[in-house]
Amino acid sequence: MSQFVDRLLFFKKYKGSFSEGHGVTTDENRAWEDNYRSRWQSEKIVRSTHGVNCTGSCSWKIYVKNGLVTWETQQTDYPRTRPDLPNHEPRGCPRGASYSWYLYSSNRIKYPMVRGRLLALWREARKTLSPVQAWESIQSDAAKRRSYQEVRGLGGFVRVDWDEINELIAAANIHTIKAWGPDRVVGFSPIPAMSMISYAAGTRYLSLIGGTCLSFYDWYCDLPPSSPQTFGEQTDVPESADWYNSGYLLLWGSNVSMTRTPDAHFYTEARYRGAKSVVIAPDFIEVARFADLWLHPKQGTDAALALAMCHVILKEFFVDRQVPYFQEYVRQYSDLPFLIVLERHPEGLVAGRMLRAADFADNLGQDNNPDWKPVVIDETTDAIVAPQGSAGFRWGQKGKWNLEPKDGASGAEISPRLTLLGEATATVAFPYFGSEGKFGLTDHAPIQKRRIPVRRVTLKDGREVEITTVFDLMLGSYGVSRGLGEDGASSFDENIPGTPAWQESITGVPRGRCIAVARGFAANAEATQGRSMVILGAGLNHWYNMDMTYRGIMSMLILCGCVGKSGGGWAHYVGQEKLRPQAGWLPVAFATDWSRPPRQMNGTSFFYAHTDQWRYERMELREQISPLADPTAWSGTMLDCNVRAERMGWLPSAPQLKTNPLHVARAARASGQDPAAYVADALHAGSLQMACEDPDAPENWPRNLFVWRSNLLGASGKGHEYFLKHLLGARNNVLNEESDQRPEEVVYREQAPEGKLDLLVTIDFRMNTTTLFSDVVLPTATWYEKADLNTSDMHPFIHPLQAAVDPVWGARTDWAIFRELANTFQRLAPGQLGVEEDVVLTPTLKDTPSELSQPYGGQDWKHGGPAGIPGRTMPAVTLVTRDYPATYDRFVSVGPLLEERGNGTKGMVWDTKAEVAHLRDVNLPDPGANNRPRMRSDLDAIETVLALAPETNGQVAYKAWQVLSEVTGRDHTHLIERRAGEKIEFRDIAAQPRPILTSPVWSGIESHEISYNAGWTNVHELIPWRTLTGRQQLYQDHPWMRDFGEGFATYRPPIDTRSASLELAQAHDNGNPPLALNLLTPHQKWGIHSTYTENLIMLTLARGGPIVWISERDAAKADIEDNDWIEAFNRNGALVARAVVSQRIPEGAAFMYHAAERTANVPGSEVTQNRGGIHNSVTRVVLKPTHMIGGYAQLSWGFNYYGTVGSNRDEFIVLRKMRNVDWRDRPLSEKIAVMKTEEESRVEGQRT
Repeated sequence: MSQFVDRLLFFKKYKGSFSEGHGVTTDENRAWEDNYRSRWQSEKIVRSTHGVNCTGSCSWKIYVKNGLVTWETQQTDYPRTRPDLPNHEPRGCPRGASYSWYLYSSNRIKYPMVRGRLLALWREARKTLSPVQAWESIQSDAAKRRSYQEVRGLGGFVRVDWDEINELIAAANIHTIKAWGPDRVVGFSPIPAMSMISYAAGTRYLSLIGGTCLSFYDWYCDLPPSSPQTFGEQTDVPESADWYNSGYLLLWGSNVSMTRTPDAHFYTEARYRGAKSVVIAPDFIEVARFADLWLHPKQGTDAALALAMCHVILKEFFVDRQVPYFQEYVRQYSDLPFLIVLERHPEGLVAGRMLRAADFADNLGQDNNPDWKPVVIDETTDAIVAPQGSAGFRWGQKGKWNLEPKDGASGAEISPRLTLLGEATATVAFPYFGSEGKFGLTDHAPIQKRRIPVRRVTLKDGREVEITTVFDLMLGSYGVSRGLGEDGASSFDENIPGTPAWQESITGVPRGRCIAVARGFAANAEATQGRSMVILGAGLNHWYNMDMTYRGIMSMLILCGCVGKSGGGWAHYVGQEKLRPQAGWLPVAFATDWSRPPRQMNGTSFFYAHTDQWRYERMELREQISPLADPTAWSGTMLDCNVRAERMGWLPSAPQLKTNPLHVARAARASGQDPAAYVADALHAGSLQMACEDPDAPENWPRNLFVWRSNLLGASGKGHEYFLKHLLGARNNVLNEESDQRPEEVVYREQAPEGKLDLLVTIDFRMNTTTLFSDVVLPTATWYEKADLNTSDMHPFIHPLQAAVDPVWGARTDWAIFRELANTFQRLAPGQLGVEEDVVLTPTLKDTPSELSQPYGGQDWKHGGPAGIPGRTMPAVTLVTRDYPATYDRFVSVGPLLEERGNGTKGMVWDTKAEVAHLRDVNLPDPGANNRPRMRSDLDAIETVLALAPETNGQVAYKAWQVLSEVTGRDHTHLIERRAGEKIEFRDIAAQPRPILTSPVWSGIESHEISYNAGWTNVHELIPWRTLTGRQQLYQDHPWMRDFGEGFATYRPPIDTRSASLELAQAHDNGNPPLALNLLTPHQKWGIHSTYTENLIMLTLARGGPIVWISERDAAKADIEDNDWIEAFNRNGALVARAVVSQRIPEGAAFMYHAAERTANVPGSEVTQNRGGIHNSVTRVVLKPTHMIGGYAQLSWGFNYYGTVGSNRDEFIVLRKMRNVDWRDRPLSEKIAVMKTEEESRVEGQRT
């Protein structure tokens, strides 16, 4: 009966109750129940995830009703773990649960847009000119070019259709390639693992046309340089489930309950199981509530605490008594037994390079790479031998690159001697840096001297030298006394560098707690054979000297035998860096199925040079070198070091040469020379120049920049205001003046350029800071509107992104955007570009034979040496053919090089003919590309990746393990035999998350019985680490590392960037008292990077807009109350935010959580009279020379593997309460007039 008729029967008498009073009759309207049921009904539920670089990689149910996404909830069908391990679910967080808001919000980019002034110029030119000529006419007219650059960031976008905007972009790319070179077309996109195919779409397009792909992991400063230095690995860490297996957890600068929300349950479950937990952070972070102990060192001083803990471990577990497990572990798996040459110095002896087989008359029986085979003393025979497993055994021979304790020449069993104690002793000098810097100073001499056991040996050149072991040197470096008459510490209470008392004077952590934690950590490792773990992350890694802190912590782990042991090791979690099916993805992403090598560039050096941040450098190079180094060898600036590194082939370059590389190729052909020899000779003669030597010359500017899947300007752009000023030519808030430093290797142009980029194209689904400053904005599909792949280091599964609905409005998937751009490029290319030859320079790459190119550090060929040798003492030179009229055909098909040269990664190559044949069946051949397997859609690309990757194709994994087995001389195929028949396809992961397969690309195994733990195969399969010694390397012997005093981990205070000063505060005085505070930018609770920060749901839960946390004491000094508007500024720029006053923040520090958008709740700045900036408005990048090293085993450049990093935590700001809050809501012309009047009044007031 209808509700209407029910209402007419209102006066009918109802029986009040029934069923003996257990039932009751009511007459209320129950229509609301139907509404409720309807609210939660859906037409379909689709599995997807969020490509947001949060490391969560959580599987979600996406609900669709009436063709619209209505909400999302967590999936609960992860494969179960073993009975004694908690399951992975539930996984998710409030941020992910709010994502569907974006699809239909006002912040969604709905159609392609272009800056109005640029579009007007384009349409006018197109009336009479072809597309490429039209773009050329705009760029050749300085006034026209400047007219649209100067309004970047000021609105003025106009909607256009896809055909027109694709034509404009393609024409810009073609003109740039013709006029300047393909390496002037650049692309930036971060973290492929969060949406692999979307990333690959852009880099495939760029690689096919010869463009430059920028690295990101180093630029974000998520890359820990200490990992390549110590392990020869970019980053490989345990999955979060392995936390549960630990007996002692140190959470050092990692707030897992807030920033690792989906995984935090493993931490609490480990605590319930009985694991000891210590949290180390300067502020009382959320996860500290779960800890047994909270240590709070002064920010930036963590290395001192780590070194003191190592001091305790060395003294009590290696000197006072020898723990058998620790002794056996470090002998076999570390470099501690290896021999070091002690060099003569005015201060005595100093630690030099590692002794090599090549130092002896017969090369110790090693004819292959003797320069790359370090040596030890065999304890049983007292002979010096070259043990198997070092870098020299990896290349040029097979069967002996393993960690079996054997002599590499005879194959005899050996027992490496750990110490020379009992033999002669000598005084060795060590550098000390703790008496300099802004805070935490101590009163100790810059050169510390220790007595060390030594032995004298005669080398093949007749020299007699003193040698010692890494272990003996380490004890001296850490101030551990062994009764040798040295100046080491007699007790932990003695204030000598390295002791717990010493660190207390720097960090503020009581020595007793330092000792207790070190003892507990090591004692647990002894009792459990390595089940002590350190979880760490961005809180430590974003400092300039981050590698000193990390290497100190790694030393603790290696000394205690924790790495490679389940429940132990280092767990570095930052961005979603683990691209599990890496080998299958690489040819898709960088088009290596069609041409090799691709052009790649380290992002930090690129942005440092091309945003002209080097012009404002105030820290001198000599401030950073060791007191034991020769200061005359280190003249110049940080940029000079970078240029030398590029010239010697250590780092890549972009642009590469001052001349268009297409023109260089033609000139080389015309000369009749080999292209590599032609380039080497021309560079040496000076007729050809590297672009890095004149970065501000117009011919060396980057011209076109693509940004996709990234908020470059709003999140990761350290030195934000310099980006706006020099790269974009936009309005900016730079308060800095150029420094007096002048580089030696670089042409200095008195007038710094403003507006290097001709075109900035941003692809995103939402309006953000980067889109505001772009010339072209393209709407991409959200994570619920496309197919893609997603993996993480936090769990072993591979997840899909799926299209719950088609892209709304005018949006397209990233794959479709770049595919159609390639199509337009191919249409416009004839008559402009044909089949061209392109000269490509590549550095001495990691995991290739060229990593052994410079055994003793190398020499800059430009200064006194012979002409560079391509691939050894200068970049390798390769001639690559670009078929520009076939760009689209190549984009949408699998190329022939996979069949001709195979596929692989990390130094392994295997045959892929069977997989390409399989793809012909799965992805039907494309007739437009010579019947190659099709890759027209994102689904085609996904199936290609899954078919080629050993992590998702058991047969490929088996072949990969076979290849590695040949090199090591040990059979490893048993690791995959059980799953060799498995093949994961997209339909499989669409049904349920699938655990990946064990692959030699990674250092752990995927097993139901053993949680993934990095280093497991090194320890249990005796596969060497990819370092010089083949072991975990605590000592770095490269000349640059020694000259900067970083042979061992040591304490280096935060640097002085000289960005904030009393004079600056006085110059911009507003009457309120200022504070000088150290600015830290940790990850936040209400967003993932900048995503979600302007999401209405998250804004409602948080305060909404930018905030800066300060301590109660600092707030009282500056008369600031909670929620007051404050301004923070320094020479780099200014930002405006609300103050959060809290007792959990340490005095002297300010925390601005990364990364609030400037699009939400940002008023104007009193200092700049412009809109307030973002957290990166007050930062500027400073390069570290030790991160530039290349051609030296593990210290070799690789894309996102090693290189300069973009640190920002050493910055100081002037912070004060605002007097006037101006929302800058007047027309720009009116604002300019008011600013002019205010400035005139200020000047007149100063005169009075």
